[in-house]
Amino acid sequence: MTVLSPPPPTEAPPAPAPLPEPEPGARPAHSERPGLAFLGAALCLLAALLLGFAANLTIVGHLQHSRDQQTAYDEFRRQLALGIAPVGQRTYDGKMLEPGAPVALLRIPALGLKEVVGEGTASGVLMSGPGHRRDTPLPGQAGTSVIMGRQWGYGSPFNDLHRLPVGTEIRLTTGQGTAVYRVSGLRHEGDPLPPALKQNEGRLTLITAAGAPYTPSGTIRVDATLTSTTRPSPPRPLALGWIDDSEQALGTEDAAWLPVFLWSQALLLAALLTMAAHRVWGRWQTWIVGAPVLAALGLAVSGAATRLLPNLL
Repeated sequence: MTVLSPPPPTEAPPAPAPLPEPEPGARPAHSERPGLAFLGAALCLLAALLLGFAANLTIVGHLQHSRDQQTAYDEFRRQLALGIAPVGQRTYDGKMLEPGAPVALLRIPALGLKEVVGEGTASGVLMSGPGHRRDTPLPGQAGTSVIMGRQWGYGSPFNDLHRLPVGTEIRLTTGQGTAVYRVSGLRHEGDPLPPALKQNEGRLTLITAAGAPYTPSGTIRVDATLTSTTRPSPPRPLALGWIDDSEQALGTEDAAWLPVFLWSQALLLAALLTMAAHRVWGRWQTWIVGAPVLAALGLAVSGAATRLLPNLL
């Protein structure tokens, strides 16, 4: 008789390994709410815009002004050497001057000022240096030539304009030679106008903002009388007063709204992508890649928005 041995005892299944305890303060990735991502994107936008404005109105704006001045000086010197520097509202081949085209070299030895003057007085032109009001004659010609410049931003070329005493010499070089002026007076808003010019007399008026830094409360005008020989003035297609409001003193450039909108869309998209990458890559990897992009787009948006501010700022 065969005796059956009992089956071997079966081993109990191993107990599941305990789940690791979460670190104090840690939070699973899936628990992050979408609203926090949008809040982070909004903070990125705000930081980029504020830093962009501060940089454009200070360090970056001054660097841009210096670069544009060097480029304009090289171009104007080339035109003078070739004898094709503008002497009116048109180029040597009969085309209207482009905004920002160099038309004169302004020198005020008492202030140590040497600036290339561009054509036009809109905010975008004055970012590169002083601008010549297009509906007035060029320096050295009969009539009143008007040049505007910024008080504080973008190189602040006219920041010390109010310090010019009567009799100070101002020299302007154009395609017709060098014109010499002597300061005859300083005017604020509401002050009496200078006497009317006689035939073949010339006057220069320099205009900038008055008031505290970056908060203009009016304008300052420096009048100077032409003491050198009056140069002939070619016909001017653009008559006095035929300019946009953006080219008046303290005018704003409404055409800048389109670039502001487009750059803002790019900045918003970059901020959203940065927050999405933060959840995938991690903090430091994301900011190494995203911070330069956000900074560049913030500068672009604020630079375009600066054109919406008064042109003499």
